[in-house]
Formats: sequence, structure tokens, C-alpha cells
Amino acid sequence: MNATNRTALFATSNGFIAINGAVKLHIMDLLDKRPCSFDEIVQNTGKAKSTVSVHLNDLKKANLLRESVDAVDRRKKNYILSSKYVACSQKPLDTHYYQSLENFSSTFSGETDFFQNVFCAFKAGFEAQGIDHNPIVKHIGSDIGTQIANTFEQEDFFDNLEEVRSFWKCYKLGKVKIEDTDPLTIEVKDCFECMSMPVIGHPICSFDEGMLEGILYKITGERHSIKEIECYATGDNHCLFIKT
Repeated sequence: MNATNRTALFATSNGFIAINGAVKLHIMDLLDKRPCSFDEIVQNTGKAKSTVSVHLNDLKKANLLRESVDAVDRRKKNYILSSKYVACSQKPLDTHYYQSLENFSSTFSGETDFFQNVFCAFKAGFEAQGIDHNPIVKHIGSDIGTQIANTFEQEDFFDNLEEVRSFWKCYKLGKVKIEDTDPLTIEVKDCFECMSMPVIGHPICSFDEGMLEGILYKITGERHSIKEIECYATGDNHCLFIKT
């Protein structure tokens, strides 16, 4: 998340909480990736210990994070998110939204084409209102991906990747090709999530990123990050996802 002039929205057990301020958002960004010790947070933020301590206490009181004892050194404490990053403010971009609406003035080739355009209009609609919705979309995609993987029958990692390919093909989500396994690199052609979007200059398939992360977690038992580096929305003729 970009902390400069941004407000980020986090989901907690008590509901949504909005956070702004560069230091607080920097801390939340660090913890969104992994638990960190106090010293690590101080080092990464470049702020005085007293300043970091004040911000950590504020975030803890808001139920956005919690402390835990380090598993290796019980004298140390780590800070862990107790909330989910769901959205962030951004400059409203309504051009893509109106372009997506124009598609509904024409005839669709079928149900898949219609729902694909609806999905893209929803995403562009959030963007038009100045909302970066990608975090929550990725969270939902991850939850769905974990459940999808429950339907897979193979135990071998590579056979599971074949089931991913078959699933995407069966439900017309795109044509999957495993480009590499170290690191895991997945190409998707005719991507359901972005085929109907205009070229906007940055990847947008956060839902697919989440689904692939959820599936990978179910297969391996470990959390991995999947990042889209090429996309139809960046002018490419495919989407490309890589495990980072």
C-alpha cells in the first residue's frame, strides 16, 4: 500500500477501521507481509523507538495488531496483524468505468461474455469512486481457491497443477500453461478477469492472484505470495503470474 496521502481500510472483529498517516500505514504494510519484532519495525520505518512505540500502542488499542512471544527467543515479542487490509483510497479514475459500461450497449456472445463484462464493470466502478478494492478481492479469491483445492484428487504437486489447468478450462476462466516450476510461473490466456478491460497500464487480476495463492496453500500447507507481472490490462496478450 502507498502510505502517501492515503487512507487504508482494515477489517477487525469490531468492524472497519480507517487508518492514515505514513508511519502507521508503513507498520501495517510490514506486518501484512509477516510478523515483525519491535527492532525490525524501528529499522524498517527509520523512526525513533519512542515514535514507533506510540504508533504500535495506538494500533494495538484499535485491535489492528497484537503481540506474541517469539517462538525461538521467548524474551522477544513479535507484532502480528489481527485485522485484514481490505481497501485503500486512490485518485478516482472513471474513464475505464465508462468504457466498460459502453460494452453493455452491444450484444454479448454468450453468458460467459456477459458475466465477464459485469465483473469488469464492478471492478472499474470501485476504481471510479477512488477505492482500491484489490486487497479484499484477493482475500476472497484466496478463500475460494482454498475451497476449490478441496475438490482436487491428486496428491502429487505437479498433478495438482494439472488439475488447476483443467479447472480453469472447465469453467472458462482461461487457458492455463505452467511456464516454470522454480519459481512457479503460470501463464493464462483468455483470462476471465481482465479480457474485457481496456489497457490501463497496470495488472488487475487480484482475484486470480488470490485463487492461486489459496490453491497453493492447500497443496503445500505453506503461505506463498502470487504476483501478476503481465496482464491484458498492461497491453500483453496473456496474464503471467509468478510465485514470489
